[in-house]
Amino acid sequence: MILWAIPLGIVIGIMSGFFGIGGGFILTPVLMLMGFSPVVAITISLLYTISTSLSGAWVHFKFKNIYWKAVLFLSIGGVAGTQIARPIVIWLQNRGIDELAIPIIYLVLLAYFSISMFTSKNKDQGDLNNNTPRWIFLMLGIIGGVASSTLGVGGGFIMVPLLITLAKIPPKLAVGTSLVSITFIVAIGFISYASSTPIDYILALYLIIGALIGTQIGPRLTKVYSNTQIQHLLGGLYVVTFISVLFKLINLSLVGLVVLLFYIAMVLVLFIFKIFRQKENKVANLS
Repeated sequence: MILWAIPLGIVIGIMSGFFGIGGGFILTPVLMLMGFSPVVAITISLLYTISTSLSGAWVHFKFKNIYWKAVLFLSIGGVAGTQIARPIVIWLQNRGIDELAIPIIYLVLLAYFSISMFTSKNKDQGDLNNNTPRWIFLMLGIIGGVASSTLGVGGGFIMVPLLITLAKIPPKLAVGTSLVSITFIVAIGFISYASSTPIDYILALYLIIGALIGTQIGPRLTKVYSNTQIQHLLGGLYVVTFISVLFKLINLSLVGLVVLLFYIAMVLVLFIFKIFRQKENKVANLS
């Protein structure tokens, strides 16, 4: 277990810190593709997301990538959303339709956000729109909270693209703001599930160890990418996750897992290439 759980935790931690999605967005479908039931996958993902959110938020705080005026309302709405969602998931589970309904909800949301990330135009960090009504952040928090407890995705899965497209917050700022808000949301969601769902805490511990490493790397990578590049890479992540969940629905879970991991590996290679390219440019400028 340790041979795959810690590396998986590191990789998802990097993605979490870079995209501001908390980690559950990737971990939940991966665990489901590996054979875990949706409710167990959600519960483990929520626990994992607490660690990724805290660790990633701290780094973004140091980079001043947090819009504090939005955090309060996102958090209040998110906590309310988690309490709305849990009865829905239990209802689906009791009727034996959770393994069909949850992936379908995923597919609908993934399709929408894939399109929005490639079509929405955003401005640079200096052009932050401070006139966004507070009730919009409250509603986004509720939506994120419902998604967090229904899908085990941490809320950032929904909040980041909505902060970008509806609240017009630049991607880098949306990432940091989302991670801070997610911390409060997933903590409440995890407590709700943990009381009735037995999980493998040893597995969760290994994943969290990896997360603490990965989330120190991901936020730092945002410094070498533009807002548009981050937005498009996130859109690509939504597309391949859509494809992987679709494969699961037609009983090709292994193929879906390979597709998702291939994209993540490709993004990691791009990260490495970008870092080396930046170092070469610095050396060239000095010489």
